[in-house]
Amino acid sequence: MRQDTPEIITYFDEPTNAACHIVKDPASNNVAIVDSILDFDAAAGRTHTTHADMLIEEVEKNGWEVAWILETHVHADHLSGAPYLAQKLGGKIAIGANIATVQKTFGKIFNAGTEFEMDGSQFDRLFEDGDVFEIGNLDAAVLHTPGHTPACVTYVIGNAALIGDTLFMPDFGTARADFPGGSATDLYNSIQRILSLPDETRLFLCHDYKTKTRDTFCWQTTVAEQKAANIHVGGGKSEEEFVAFRTARDGQLSMPKLIIPSIQVNMNAGKMPEPDADGNVYLKMPINKL
Repeated sequence: MRQDTPEIITYFDEPTNAACHIVKDPASNNVAIVDSILDFDAAAGRTHTTHADMLIEEVEKNGWEVAWILETHVHADHLSGAPYLAQKLGGKIAIGANIATVQKTFGKIFNAGTEFEMDGSQFDRLFEDGDVFEIGNLDAAVLHTPGHTPACVTYVIGNAALIGDTLFMPDFGTARADFPGGSATDLYNSIQRILSLPDETRLFLCHDYKTKTRDTFCWQTTVAEQKAANIHVGGGKSEEEFVAFRTARDGQLSMPKLIIPSIQVNMNAGKMPEPDADGNVYLKMPINKL
């Protein structure tokens, strides 16, 4: 595999504490967009495209060509802007192949119905562990890194890895593992896989929330920094220690405020449900299911 250094430009969305990344091949105009965002006003039930339009403006201004619109997982805290971006810019929408497991789990929770295909066919490409694809002259390798969700993947591109929600900044820790299909044991093992990458590997995160001692948002760290200082897994913490901590911690957490709309939309590759007979689009609210 070629060891190139991708250019990575990050666009942070403070309302959802989410980071969207554009990965650019330095030797061409080819880019991939990772973990895009569709703005959503939950109180009003309205979507808008301010964040996605910012990406579109950047891509068009620079004459970039979008090869891929990548998801690291089915997000529970923001809606994906993938279909809108694909319509405006092109690019294949892709996610890990275990999306089918997520669809089967949450398809039941949301009573998605027989018309909802639970095989990942809503996406243009489903990545298996070990798959390699190209962004221009860059090789991108796929690591299956479940735990937060069964379908989480990490994209390793040269000296960078886009790791979704698996790890946060060292002073904030790790992702939760209590969503349906999640596993603290799987999460620990996935983190160890990421931390087995070279120490200098740049890690790009999907979220940041600041801390009591840090008042700026951050979304980039390294393998070395995580191994040394991550408050949940750094310093060689054992699987037993991590699983006990993560299980206890997750039991104290409330559900993300946008989990209901996010899961329904994101497991459908960012597409809204089909309109009802009245021509309007509706999302479901499962009661006592999450």
